[in-house]
Amino acid sequence: MSHELSFTPPLALASLSGEADADWARAGAAYAGAAFLGGIALDDDSRAAARELVARDRTEFLPDDPLSFLEGELDALADVPIQPAFNVRSTTIEPVVDAARSCRDRDAYLEINAHCRQDELCAVGCGETLLRDGERLATYVDRAAATGATVGVKVRAEVPGVDLPALAARLEAAGAAFVHVDAMDTESVVADVVDATDLFVIANNGVRDDETVREYVAYGADAVSVGRPSDNPTVLERVRDAVDRRLGLEASR
Repeated sequence: MSHELSFTPPLALASLSGEADADWARAGAAYAGAAFLGGIALDDDSRAAARELVARDRTEFLPDDPLSFLEGELDALADVPIQPAFNVRSTTIEPVVDAARSCRDRDAYLEINAHCRQDELCAVGCGETLLRDGERLATYVDRAAATGATVGVKVRAEVPGVDLPALAARLEAAGAAFVHVDAMDTESVVADVVDATDLFVIANNGVRDDETVREYVAYGADAVSVGRPSDNPTVLERVRDAVDRRLGLEASR
């Protein structure tokens, strides 16, 4: 468990492309301790892939200036009691470094997207493709962390050929402070990542109630995140109650 990074309560809102903006984070602030905005495509190739996704009816953020959009959304949360973070995609390093500086200056976390599995994004080298290119992903982390930003990676379990605990250890060595694990149907992978690193581990996938929170906490997660129902107050209240019970101050004593 990492003692260098935390948010209270240890419940995060996970990014939903085209939906997770400042208004969304503000609405969830009564329940969550952190909000991962985005994802946002930063460079030409990732933006072209995002436009292809929109063409087949997915929702994506496609502002004219991605960095200005990121900064504006984070600035809009300056008075909101929630830890902001931004999930970013890029096929090249420099836009990630620029985004890291912007996040650093706004006390926000930068989350590098190695998670999205849409064919269009993978084809240009974004998202899940980065899991199979540990050297490039570690370089992204290294360069972004060198700005002084708090940097982490959103990853996915069950990707053939990817040893997620070993990759997480490599990212930690490169300067990552946290890893956001979409466990898919292999919840125990959270324990494997916890055992392999001192990263702050956020567990994601199917977090809906006390039972799912209890399972991830038993596997050693430092926090949990809610994805698709992150705009549903009923679900958020239920998960928040579970988080207070399982990961709150009383539970840690």
